[in-house]
Amino acid sequence: MKRRGVYLLLGALMFSLLLVGCGSEQSNTVKKQIIGIDPGAGLMKATGKAITEYQLKDWELVEGSGAAMTAALTKAYENKEPIIITGWTPHWKFSKYDLKYLEDPKKVFGEAEDINTIVRTDLKKDHPVAYALLDSFHWEPADMESVMVAIQEGKDPKVAAQEWVKNNEDKVDKWLTDLQPVSGEKITLAYVAWDSEIASTNVVAVALEKLGYQVELSQVEAGPMWAGIASGDADAMVAGWLPTTHADYYQEFQGKFEDLGANLEGTKIGLVVPSYMEISSIEDLNK
Repeated sequence: MKRRGVYLLLGALMFSLLLVGCGSEQSNTVKKQIIGIDPGAGLMKATGKAITEYQLKDWELVEGSGAAMTAALTKAYENKEPIIITGWTPHWKFSKYDLKYLEDPKKVFGEAEDINTIVRTDLKKDHPVAYALLDSFHWEPADMESVMVAIQEGKDPKVAAQEWVKNNEDKVDKWLTDLQPVSGEKITLAYVAWDSEIASTNVVAVALEKLGYQVELSQVEAGPMWAGIASGDADAMVAGWLPTTHADYYQEFQGKFEDLGANLEGTKIGLVVPSYMEISSIEDLNK
């Protein structure tokens, strides 16, 4: 009987190890969790809608932060474990890891988005030079990703931004064309703690400092960011993901801010998995 008990124990252990070893094939049964970011993000709302639309009744959307999400991704990727995250591009994780978006046949996450520059209503009157620079600010996804990668590899965000500005003087000079320097005027930029927005906000801050501004960076969640611009507590942000991610905030505060248009085109949001996982669509999660 003792020998039989040992065999049963060994059998159970081998079965458990088999489940761990077959992580890529168990993507729809192991840890039915989607690792998300801060609860106020439009990406989280879209993911909640996706759970409903695709009838993912047994799945849990885990709230957290961008940093917590990428930490979970890194751990899972290094161990070749299955993981499903809320993702967006541009983002350094696509440069560091081999990842893929899950197909979204119901178009819950919408099409490609832009990132818009949003300023308080009186900014042009109060700080015309800063307004002109913000209105001219535009760059490409590859630009943003290069700054994000530098930060992710350990550089201080401001240092990474300064180096990018120094190495891209031709682009930055276009933002500064015909603008006269100021003498220590203060500007507050609001942003969310997403790697993409940390990169863009620091780059704009460095450009404003070249014009003589004292720039204060205010890190908040998405709702307070939009509310801060609407109330005038913050002067500007370069972090408005539209038309999907921040649609609710755009509508809520309509008329209390000025939209200067896109500073970056071609973003995307959705559910992301490592390429070693043998699934291709959100629909696969329900199998």
